[in-house]
Amino acid sequence: MNLIISLLSGFITAFIGITPPGLLNMTAAKVNLKEGKRSALWFVFGAIVIIFLQAYLAILFARFIDDRPDLVLLLREIGCVVFSCLTVYFLLIAKKPKKIKGKIKKHSKTSRFFLGMLLSALNFFPIPYYVLVSITLSSYNLFSFDTTFIFVFVNGVILGAFLVFYCYITFFQKIQIKADYLMRNMNTIIGSITGLIAVVTLINIIKHYLG
Repeated sequence: MNLIISLLSGFITAFIGITPPGLLNMTAAKVNLKEGKRSALWFVFGAIVIIFLQAYLAILFARFIDDRPDLVLLLREIGCVVFSCLTVYFLLIAKKPKKIKGKIKKHSKTSRFFLGMLLSALNFFPIPYYVLVSITLSSYNLFSFDTTFIFVFVNGVILGAFLVFYCYITFFQKIQIKADYLMRNMNTIIGSITGLIAVVTLINIIKHYLG
């Protein structure tokens, strides 16, 4: 049961982190529109290789600082601020994806794979993000820094990341045309989730200081 929770935690964490329109998912959608799904999937595979390494290294780093209560509390406080900012962003600021413009030349599958790796490596946000998430989950006894749990969590991250990328390259054009309910309300959904996490984290911080 705990392993399932770890898998789902990794999946949901990646889903929240990658769903907002960004360089990686928008590039994947653009490659799909101009070169086809196969090239886009090679791009995604390259990006996922780096995401796997980033998530794994982040959790290993988090395991080293997990035994430091002062650092754990600090990370909780930072996490509360980060999730609060994300909530404000998704609920009040974030805009819906815009139509992709511009042309892109044909490239080989290998070049698309390495392009995915390169763009993913240039994105440093996942490392502190997964450190904060794993520390937070661990403090609520929803995650363990045991090797098995780490492996399962990272695999959940990969599954969540792949699902988001796949949705972008498969449904983005249809979403632009039909603007279905899920996409129109995606920011609200994610903002509500991050808001709930922020509130729960804040309550625990207050309990720590009062207790």
